[in-house]
Amino acid sequence: LELPFVDLDQEIEKAADLTVAEIFARHGETHFRDGERKVMARLLGDGAQVLATGGGAFMNADTRAAIAERAVSVWIEADPGVLYQRVRHKPTRPLLQNPDPEGTLRRLVAERYPVYALADVTVKSHDASKETMTEDILVALAAHFDRAPVPGAQP
Repeated sequence: LELPFVDLDQEIEKAADLTVAEIFARHGETHFRDGERKVMARLLGDGAQVLATGGGAFMNADTRAAIAERAVSVWIEADPGVLYQRVRHKPTRPLLQNPDPEGTLRRLVAERYPVYALADVTVKSHDASKETMTEDILVALAAHFDRAPVPGAQP
């Protein structure tokens, strides 16, 4: 795609001069989500880019509407068991820092996956290299835009 890559959580951390975990601990989830919404709105006005969001960003109806108006949303759908293995020991996941992180993740999956399914494009995550996943996403985007992918194109 030859576009800049921007991580929403990193941009929130820069704006707040705190880590996501620190924002949650000091100010709570509501404060974090408000900041997340504002930073997302700013980033959506910054032109073409690949913008990676955290799991909660797409849950906000206003954010989804802004994304639908200015961007193409892609959900990389991971099996919940695989997702748990990826995130269970990460202290950067404040919602999972509790006595039952697996139960919390199951609840979040039940709440969020139906909303994530509203994304313009869905790509199933599988045990593959980043390059293979990138190619899968490019193929899905090409299908979304109803055109064939360009062989050998740089992601």
